[in-house]
Amino acid sequence: MAPADDKKLTGLLAATFTPLTAQGEVNLSVIGPYVDYLTEKQGIKGIFVNGTTGESMSLSVAERKDLAEEWCLRAKGRMDNVIIHVGCMSLKDSQDLARHAAEIGADGIAVISPSFFKPRTADALRRFLQEVASAAPTLPFYYYQIPSFTGVNVPVRDVIEDIEKLIPSFRGVKFSGSDLLDFGQCVSYSKPHWSVLYGVDEQLLAGLAMGANGAVGSTYNYMGCYVNQMISAFETKDLVKARTIQFKIQELVRYAIKLGFDIGVNKQLMAEVSGLHLGPPRLPVMPCPPDLAQLIIQKYQSIFV
Repeated sequence: MAPADDKKLTGLLAATFTPLTAQGEVNLSVIGPYVDYLTEKQGIKGIFVNGTTGESMSLSVAERKDLAEEWCLRAKGRMDNVIIHVGCMSLKDSQDLARHAAEIGADGIAVISPSFFKPRTADALRRFLQEVASAAPTLPFYYYQIPSFTGVNVPVRDVIEDIEKLIPSFRGVKFSGSDLLDFGQCVSYSKPHWSVLYGVDEQLLAGLAMGANGAVGSTYNYMGCYVNQMISAFETKDLVKARTIQFKIQELVRYAIKLGFDIGVNKQLMAEVSGLHLGPPRLPVMPCPPDLAQLIIQKYQSIFV
């Protein structure tokens, strides 16, 4: 059975943060204003929910369902695409979340590789993805590769070889690695109805030059408007302007990395820029120290404001 909706993913998708209360509980009340901010201030028309940025592996299945439902509800009619990440360590949990995503009207699902018991080969990973996709055969399906977190370094080009024979609903890859050889081979092999989305924000221009159809990333939550300008400059062949914007993004990310740029710091930066109350990260990730957040926000303002 083919997916009911075959619209191709392009442009920017913000990988959303998960709003939590000060006590560490999911705070659904922030999601409506969050959608307002992304659409009105950042020009973002697509979101990637419950991924790495959303701390999905630190959330329960019930929490992930609640979040997916609220994001789909609030983004309906305002966002072009709501992609729900449903990957888990457990195959059964992933299938449960995939079925749920189909029930609530998500525009697609993505799946990360398990990272405790890791697939050793492309075939093992493909079989895991196949079983998850089979639980929601009408939804476009995307493989989400992020080796820096999973420790799974199976070449994506090997994973997608003839993959539609196993997963008819397969529609692309979120490629969050820095191996541009593998990425380029994915683009080269990609079918016209697939989307190859780049996921290393500070290297997006390289991804675009290699043929990326779009991008998914955390910094697009608060730098989406500038990245949209970079993409427009690239498309009109104004490479000087495109590089200038990419270099500014790199300057901020490099500064933040030197200070310790993890999910907690990134989440606090988004809160500072947007004014949204996103709360702390969930343990074991530690909250961002206030003085560190101020240093990064000052750097952000010196570069972009």
